Amino acid sequence: MLGSVVTVAALAVGGLFTWLWTGSQVSTVGEERFGNRLAIPPLAKSSVDEDGTRVFDLRMRAGETEFEPGRRTPTYGFNGSYLGPTLRAERGEKVRVRIENGLGEASSVHWHGMHLPARMDGGLHQSIAPGATWSPHWTVDQPAATLWYHPHPHGVTEQHVRKGLAGLFLLGDERTDRLALPKKYGVDDLPVIVQDVRFDDGELDGGRNIMQSVGFLGDRTMVNGTLSPYQEVGDELIRLRLLNASTARTYAFGFPDGRSFSLVATDGGLLERPAAMERVQLSPGERAEIVVRMRAGERVVLRSFPQDNYGDVWQRRFAGGDDSFDVLELRAAGRLRTSPALPAALGEPETPDGTDAVRGRYFDLKRSGINGRAMDMGRIDETVTRGTTEVWTVRNADGMPHNFHVHDVQFRVMEVNGSAPPPALRGPKDTVFLPNGTTMKLALRFDGPADPDTPYMYHCHLLYHEDEGMMGQFAVVEKGERAGTPTGHADDHGAGHGKDR
Repeated sequence: MLGSVVTVAALAVGGLFTWLWTGSQVSTVGEERFGNRLAIPPLAKSSVDEDGTRVFDLRMRAGETEFEPGRRTPTYGFNGSYLGPTLRAERGEKVRVRIENGLGEASSVHWHGMHLPARMDGGLHQSIAPGATWSPHWTVDQPAATLWYHPHPHGVTEQHVRKGLAGLFLLGDERTDRLALPKKYGVDDLPVIVQDVRFDDGELDGGRNIMQSVGFLGDRTMVNGTLSPYQEVGDELIRLRLLNASTARTYAFGFPDGRSFSLVATDGGLLERPAAMERVQLSPGERAEIVVRMRAGERVVLRSFPQDNYGDVWQRRFAGGDDSFDVLELRAAGRLRTSPALPAALGEPETPDGTDAVRGRYFDLKRSGINGRAMDMGRIDETVTRGTTEVWTVRNADGMPHNFHVHDVQFRVMEVNGSAPPPALRGPKDTVFLPNGTTMKLALRFDGPADPDTPYMYHCHLLYHEDEGMMGQFAVVEKGERAGTPTGHADDHGAGHGKDR
């Protein structure tokens, strides 16, 4: 009898494991109909004050979105029911964004990749209460780049982003404007905001199975809030501004026919020269600008391919590394407008090379916290001196994928596991993917204004991990100055500013 019980139990456990294993691999390859025209986020309207400040207005709101005909899904959005408009500004411009929180809960708006004062960063300490407004303002002082904005409320960032609070912020500059790159927004210069989703009776499902330690993983993708999207194009060269706005999933973008494309920019702007490649991997929060050559009359699919750098087979299967998605179909016209050849040189980097670093720091990534400490909003973990360069060594030996995002700065990847970085990591970065067993050295320069009492964040941008506390804080101070005590923090998720600041 005992033997029979053991046998039955073993069979049950084996059956459960087999069910979990086979059910955890996702593929939409060959299944998408591509029957919906790609939505292009509108360019945000703005006005210019007497002092030359460009002013935008954003309102966070709850609503319903019809992703599929006849089915309305509760969502969040900026100035609409889902996602938000694309903000655009030039280097040297003063900008102000008037934000109203029309939600029934506190939230915030973080300018991901933007170099700006800590009090304007939109992190945990700039929470906006329901019905309140916040008007951050700063001068754009960085190269042309594809940035984005999204909420950063303590403990519920994943939920707010997954429900639709995100949008692009495009920066321009004179140097980039002169380059022969595709630049007609929505025509040959396409925003591609990629998210994975899963629907449960019309609702956006945010659940995860017991093996998904990275967070929520959906069974479909959508682009710019469009399921099964296609885009008609009429130019030989098409620029795709790829943003991984998913909360946990990492993608490896390429094309089924193996064609190469040119990587021209990473998170913080242009590379020194275009880099030819067949795959570009983006973890949550990362961006890449690629230029693909089209042939008249063809249809080509942007696909995310399986990835083998997630660690062991267990992590690849349950962290999404084995998954594949047909993301977006590009449909070329019968006759294409001629595009000029890409320039051989794009520009000189403004990120530091680390040779003048004044000190190094070490960051050990674990789901339980960075350097063994979970996030504490009242604690400043690191203090850096304004105007100095540092080298940060970031290591993941946690047995699962992580990534690492630093607010305010664009950094240079110096080394990956002791070797020179691959082409996709040679441009300016603010977020990097670190699979298990990876160590990176990063060179960062802190040029922003000093503020000993208002910190910036560094954290894993797998938002489930961030919400669990995989985050720390650093303050920028003048030489010889000490960090103070963070102001404006709260111990509950409902706190926030009750008036305009």
